[in-house]
Amino acid sequence: MPDKVMYKLYTMCMVQDGTKVLLMNRPDSKGFPGYIAPGGKVDYPESIVNGAIREVHEETGLIIHDINYKGLVEFCEPNQGLRYMVFNYLATSFEGTILEHPPEGELLWVEIEEACKLPMQDWFKQRFPLFFEQGTFEISSVWDEASNETLEKTVRNYV
Repeated sequence: MPDKVMYKLYTMCMVQDGTKVLLMNRPDSKGFPGYIAPGGKVDYPESIVNGAIREVHEETGLIIHDINYKGLVEFCEPNQGLRYMVFNYLATSFEGTILEHPPEGELLWVEIEEACKLPMQDWFKQRFPLFFEQGTFEISSVWDEASNETLEKTVRNYV
């Protein structure tokens, strides 16, 4: 176990408008290609929820309201002493208009029922329905980067 642990804090925020959600199609050059919800790194010392609000605005142009915490997803790499934490939110109201030239990829309003048919990372496809279930979720994985193997995984739902 390393002497020092490094924490990386990120957010993801699903923006919902009735039966649709706003997703962005990230190109390969941005990492995590395919459709994904807006989000990104939390800047120090901003609060985690303010980081989510800022990231949605930067990536979509929208100012979100009625934001609800949905859960935590974390990945720990014990050889590097890395704990990568993603705080997940659902926003159900907003104002503004979508950016014409978004910085992270094309934006698309998608029917919730159809979203998982789009090309997306497996981890996002597995997480997607959790945004719309009652309560909160917690997913914690310990993985070995060298072997790309999950050593331990905990999944919990809290209602």
